Amino acid sequence: MKSFLRFALLTLLLLVVAMVSAVVTMSVAIHGAEVTVPSLIGMNPVDAERAATALGLSVAIERQYYSAEVQEGRIMMQIPAPGTRVRRGWQLRAAQSLGAQRVTVPDVLGESGRAADLNIRRRGLDVASIAYLQMSGVTNDQVLAQSPPANASSISAPRINLLISNELQPESFVMPSFIGQPLGTVNLTILDAGFRVGVVTVAPATQDVSITPSQSTVPPQPSPASIVVSQTPSPGQRAVAGAVVNFEVR
Repeated sequence: MKSFLRFALLTLLLLVVAMVSAVVTMSVAIHGAEVTVPSLIGMNPVDAERAATALGLSVAIERQYYSAEVQEGRIMMQIPAPGTRVRRGWQLRAAQSLGAQRVTVPDVLGESGRAADLNIRRRGLDVASIAYLQMSGVTNDQVLAQSPPANASSISAPRINLLISNELQPESFVMPSFIGQPLGTVNLTILDAGFRVGVVTVAPATQDVSITPSQSTVPPQPSPASIVVSQTPSPGQRAVAGAVVNFEVR
């Protein structure tokens, strides 16, 4: 019995030692692959890449900003911040200084989208984003607003946002089917829906053999009780508000 207890205690002790050893080994492996992010602020991109590569890291220049404090071409911001612990292979994101603002923001209000784009890029600036606004009473494809405004000073980035007019499209609907309905009811429905009734024709009737060619007949006329047998635009087609709908009745 004593031998069994002694064996059990020894086995338990070995298991504890093995678990502690595994935890320590894992901790050393994890933290051994970590490095401290260096400060890249003030470096040029070549030196910044060299400093990062020495620690198993890489650098990506993602943004450029104007700065009166940081020399042109130097790193002015970075993520993660210096001193942060990261794993090897991590990519550091950085912003580069363009130096003090030396370019004048052009006034592109009233210009077409293409003309504004050319005007902006000719000054060494970029178009950041373009938003469109549907309006009535204004010229289509015309710059309505810009940010930063013309001649702005102390701008942070060489990018301009534009708001451009877009032609107001008439409201459109899916044309319903009026086939099989009385013309009088259809007329009311058409007017209520904002459409207009166009030409109403009567479908040719089957030739009556009892009528001789010498007998004169009066062309049939549509009435509110006439039944619609076809329509233009056809059911399911898109039609704008105010469209004319033509019918053939019987």
